[in-house]
Amino acid sequence: MTNFPKLLASQVAYDMAQVILEGFDKHYRIFREASRDAKAYFEAKQWSGIRELIKGRIDYYDERVKECILNLEDEFDAVNLHIEVWQQVKLHYIGLLTNHHQPELAETFFNSVITRVLNHSYFQNDFIFLRPTISTEYIENDEIRSKPTYRAHYPKGRADFKKTFRDIITSYGLQVPFDDLEKNLDNIILALDEKLDAYEINVNFQIHVLTSVFFRNKMAYIVGRIINGDVTIPMIIAMFINDEELLEVDTILLNKEEISILFSFTYSYFLVEMEVPSAYVTFLRTLMPRKPRQEIYTSLGLQKHGKNLFYRDFSHHLNHSTDQFRIAPGIKGLVMLVFDLPSYPYVFKLIKDYFPPPKETTRELIKSKYQLVKQHDRVGRMADNLEFSNIALPFSRFEPELITELENHCKSLLTYTENEFGEKELLISHMYIERRMTPLNIMLQNGSDEDVEHSIIEYGCAIKELIAANIFPGDMLYKNFGVTRYGRVVFYDYDEIEYFTECNIRKIPQARTEEEEMSGETWFHVGPKDIFPESYGTFLLGDTRVKHYLMKHHPDFFEPQMWLNYQQLLKDGQIPDHFGYPNELRFTYRYPSN
Repeated sequence: MTNFPKLLASQVAYDMAQVILEGFDKHYRIFREASRDAKAYFEAKQWSGIRELIKGRIDYYDERVKECILNLEDEFDAVNLHIEVWQQVKLHYIGLLTNHHQPELAETFFNSVITRVLNHSYFQNDFIFLRPTISTEYIENDEIRSKPTYRAHYPKGRADFKKTFRDIITSYGLQVPFDDLEKNLDNIILALDEKLDAYEINVNFQIHVLTSVFFRNKMAYIVGRIINGDVTIPMIIAMFINDEELLEVDTILLNKEEISILFSFTYSYFLVEMEVPSAYVTFLRTLMPRKPRQEIYTSLGLQKHGKNLFYRDFSHHLNHSTDQFRIAPGIKGLVMLVFDLPSYPYVFKLIKDYFPPPKETTRELIKSKYQLVKQHDRVGRMADNLEFSNIALPFSRFEPELITELENHCKSLLTYTENEFGEKELLISHMYIERRMTPLNIMLQNGSDEDVEHSIIEYGCAIKELIAANIFPGDMLYKNFGVTRYGRVVFYDYDEIEYFTECNIRKIPQARTEEEEMSGETWFHVGPKDIFPESYGTFLLGDTRVKHYLMKHHPDFFEPQMWLNYQQLLKDGQIPDHFGYPNELRFTYRYPSN
């Protein structure tokens, strides 16, 4: 303690804290530039540019972390500094964050830098931010005046709705002319009347809208809420550019479930320009109170901070629960070993050390497939994942059967250690963590007829939406899909995915002889990326109920021409529309005569 003032006054520690914060500020500056560029790309209909922004932005963070580490090593020989200096770096860093507009993100950036410099050796100590130290509440009150997080509108009763929404929609200055703004406004009022019919309009009636547009793929979203007395109604206005290259309001979403799905972990991250991201998250939680903060941060493209929040929440849950990790229910995979904690809504996935035939892959190839999924347009049909390295879990919380499975299949990823209390821990060098879903095969086996029909409709739509987005799932067995709490079918087994445009779609050749026709072996050459839709019935139509509903709702599923049609659209450079909500919510379906 006698050295504390001296160390705190260390110029080296202060300078290092500044270098780390400058690294973060550079990262967030580039992050915001990407979000601003999205508006220009949207206006120019440069959809590939938006996709590249989303893809490239994921890599920005790691690039800035590596750059910052190199600066620390070159200027301060950071790897060989005494650990007490690092303690003071953190204290100085806290001081630099006092008036910062993204302090929570800057703390996460600090953690990323220091854990890599110190080789992940100090997860449970004072050298990193195990909990936030800077409050993010009301940052904007005294700091941000030119562009507050949201603006309030006060319509004077229903008669004023149209003018209010005209002001809202035109206030963003999108440089695309509207197809028929008056018709769009009429449709918005019709939808509002349906929603507000059950409510008496209160004297305290307000409409709040976030001041930045949310962009993703070919869509732009105005996000807000309606305040009617003590009732809060979430609101999203969805816009797109139609075939005549004119701007059109496609729908207004006014239900928590619809909006929660739009912000789901199965979609690509939004591009949105934010000075104070914590204020956006606070606002969005009033629309989706059940959605964890970490998922909202992630959906805004701040996935590293979302991962940090997940780890904090997970650690808290471990400290306040007693159940044990177990082998996850369902059919075991050939490539991944999956376990879960019954009381926690996630699954933990480890790549096995070896893969039995017919699997021909490598750990690095599988990692590349998971990275492809993170960067690709997931169209609401592929689960996002959190990738962790060197995560320590209490050994006492593992069921013996699970330890045996881990030892048999993933031994190279395991190290046994002790924490500071002398308790045995299992250190796992690499894993993926995903939202837990009901495996589709279990739903089809145990569900009611209504459940099975709905799930099969969803399954067929999921496959078609994936191939339209240029993703061929590879292994389409039902066990590789899950059902979310909203009944959506989502793909989550990525070791065999391919770009659909690289697949060779073939009809099964006619057998030349009776022996060939009766043979259990293929009598024709099959290339590594050949696919035969006619053969899918062999493993998809074994159950009577499943066969009935699949042939009823997706009869073209086993026809090569359907697959070829989707592939040709991609090869022609066409990017399909994907709205993120059911067709029946679109104005063209709801009000076709309006």
